[in-house]
Amino acid sequence: MHDHSGKFFVEKNIDTPRCLLVGNPNVGKSLIFSILTGKYVTVSNYPGTTVEISEGNGVLLGTKHIVIDTPGVNSLLPMSEDERVTRDIIMNTQDGVILQVADAKNLERALLISSQLAEIERPFYLILNMTDEAKNLGISVDSKLLEDALGIRVYPTVATRKAGFEEIMRNGIQGSTSSFRIEYPPEVDAGARKIAELLPPELKGRYGIALMLLAGDETLSEWLHRKLPENVIKSIDDIRSIVQKNSSLPLGYVINRSKQKNIQKLVSDVIAVVPINKINFMDRAGEFIMHPVWGLPVLLGVLAGIYYFVGVLGAQVIVDFLENTVFAKHLNPLIIRAVDAVIPFKHTHMLDAGIILTEYSVIAGQAVTSSERVLVFIHDLIIGPYGIITMALTYSIAIVFPIVGTFFIAFGILEDSGYLPRLAVMLNRVFRVLGLNGKAVLPMILGLGCDTMATITARILGSKKEKIIVTLLLALGVPCSAQLGVILGMLGGLSLTATLIWSGVVVGVILVVGYLASKIIPGKNSDFILEVPPVRIPQFSNIMIKTISRLEWYIKEAVPLFIAGTFLLFIMDRTGLLGTIEKLASPVVQGLLNLPAQTTGAFVIGFLRRDYGAAGLFVLAEQGLLTPNQIVVSLVTITLFVPCIANLLIIIKERGWKTAAGMTLFIFPFAFFVGAILNAVLKYAGIQI
Repeated sequence: MHDHSGKFFVEKNIDTPRCLLVGNPNVGKSLIFSILTGKYVTVSNYPGTTVEISEGNGVLLGTKHIVIDTPGVNSLLPMSEDERVTRDIIMNTQDGVILQVADAKNLERALLISSQLAEIERPFYLILNMTDEAKNLGISVDSKLLEDALGIRVYPTVATRKAGFEEIMRNGIQGSTSSFRIEYPPEVDAGARKIAELLPPELKGRYGIALMLLAGDETLSEWLHRKLPENVIKSIDDIRSIVQKNSSLPLGYVINRSKQKNIQKLVSDVIAVVPINKINFMDRAGEFIMHPVWGLPVLLGVLAGIYYFVGVLGAQVIVDFLENTVFAKHLNPLIIRAVDAVIPFKHTHMLDAGIILTEYSVIAGQAVTSSERVLVFIHDLIIGPYGIITMALTYSIAIVFPIVGTFFIAFGILEDSGYLPRLAVMLNRVFRVLGLNGKAVLPMILGLGCDTMATITARILGSKKEKIIVTLLLALGVPCSAQLGVILGMLGGLSLTATLIWSGVVVGVILVVGYLASKIIPGKNSDFILEVPPVRIPQFSNIMIKTISRLEWYIKEAVPLFIAGTFLLFIMDRTGLLGTIEKLASPVVQGLLNLPAQTTGAFVIGFLRRDYGAAGLFVLAEQGLLTPNQIVVSLVTITLFVPCIANLLIIIKERGWKTAAGMTLFIFPFAFFVGAILNAVLKYAGIQI
């Protein structure tokens, strides 16, 4: 149906009708998707992209429909991969119906999409969402007048309260083609009609597609070359050149300005604004937390709250209970006994995480048959030191699951309250230094909970360059909450100086690397355009729906990555590669970092789980094998170390294996380089922490 090479006008025959949710960012599409389908879940990447779409089954008018939640867009003339995916899905679903979701407070922005849907002759109807917030601002939209002007059904709704959806379920699925048309300058209109005549006659919305071509939509060029002969393409180019010569302004600007004028007139006809004189506490609170000065104490309070909720409650209290009680004392021993009943071995001792180290009674003093070797292999694969049960599931469920679960709840609160967009505005100038914009604050904060999840959220950034920079900084210097908890626990036993040195070096590295990356990595930066919603009291039901669905994603997609990573380590251990790596790394660890040889194992295991690498250092420090200076040097190095294997696999999925390999080849030696420099500075400056 779509290979992202321009073949998006080929309709795939399907028995189940499609219903597309389309609209600007932050208008409530995902919440409406959950109302229509009963779930809030990401299903898969759109073919040929890293953009994920949500798809679910909904029953409308007693008929089953496939409901698709498309990425938010500001126009069907794509300026980003997200917008291109949405445009392609719309063009590809010629027989479906589109539910355009609009923010009643920002109707003009929504009607730009409405006008484009009308021009490409796609049946749709308008869901006028957030009417309660518009009313609080004194904005009243006459939905009946808007219906008459657009020639389609308009449904006022309040998605957070599920208000207005009964009528949609009864009547709204039968969309119709809008009669709304933009008046363009005569030369533009004539040029578009000439181009439309050259397009395939079976194509719907030829006039709208012709306008896209006139506006200079380069994403259509490959489609042109695949679908039209060269002489027709040349004729289209000639028409566009002639129209452009007769215009003193770029055609894209002329077309967009014509749309704005017509839409502004329509908005003035259907909207009445009544000034609100009363002081709104929520509005004042929204301004306060976005203030460049007064917002900083709020930010520190939010970060502290996230740390205690995720880093203490999730990463320490709940993890300790699941790991040391549920898994170590009950679940793992039960499974181990069950496996041993089938493949008997004599146990020597148990590790803290419930991992059993074994010696094989079938091997001792006896010749080993090939079938016995297979049994040994299977036994270790299930419950050995790098076993699927004893390591992969113990780590992913007992350790990571409660951390991401608490973080999803915290993130849901920040998301539902409207705080995150304000934080992005407040920190925009800071991130500009790194070649980013304020939107980057979201994945960077997410990284303090889980770098794997944060890497995925880098999709919200507008350019490939920005996504690569954020992914690099996350992999390099942002410790996840589990690792951060261990690190702060170690630093807590030292002086304040130790904490300042560690944090100063890590933050400094992030700033320097981010700045240099912005100069070296090719590409353009995206504009910082962000809709700031009003401050709201988070709805418990919304937060739970989102949290449950995100945890569902974690179990379906992240847990298998842990299993794959553990299997890789198991093979490396069985083949001796793991031991070889430890031996090769020992000279670097002992020579450049001036650390004991035992720390090599902590760095190796840190590749599987960053916090387990830090935990290994914690044990060495407790045993008195590390001096305070060595503790700081080792913690700086482990913080800047290569990302855990789950994060690496996500980087490969999101950015491609070449980019992931490049980042790893940079981060690995760079972490040791920074650690070596810090060790040298402390040594030759005579600093004793």
